[in-house]
Amino acid sequence: MTAADKIMARSVTKTLHSGEIDLHVGSRIRLRRTQLGLSQEKLGEALGITFQQIQKYERGANRVGASRLYHIASILDVPISFFFDDMGNGRQTFRSQPPSPMGEVAEQRSPFNKSAHPSICVSSEDQALLSRKETLELVRAYYRIPKPVLRKKILDLITSMTDAPAAD
Repeated sequence: MTAADKIMARSVTKTLHSGEIDLHVGSRIRLRRTQLGLSQEKLGEALGITFQQIQKYERGANRVGASRLYHIASILDVPISFFFDDMGNGRQTFRSQPPSPMGEVAEQRSPFNKSAHPSICVSSEDQALLSRKETLELVRAYYRIPKPVLRKKILDLITSMTDAPAAD
């Protein structure tokens, strides 16, 4: 075996398998859909497909075609690259570098509102918290409070409670 053959063999074994890519893309679809508070049914309606098909995409059971992915990105108001974030250059397996469930995400907004918002970065320790249903419900409830002054007071209250020593 020549040196070139050895290099080629090594790069082939380190390349992501298509099933792993489908699973990653599906998990990113699910992540963004839940961030926006969209059900699988609503996303399916917007795409003209069934919620079962959305389930298959999110599980990585079915591959998302390029035109469908473009349409999903448009509905979820993210760039196409969002679905491939945290994959590196495609030459590392997920086992050696698992994809971040949050990575870089766009701020929450209506999927049909195309107003520009900056992206935010989420640290790895906050990723698990931000993907919890309870966290998403809390954030949505917080932003439904109509008065910014009241929202600020609630934030101050919560912050003061977390800074206070635990009462036993």
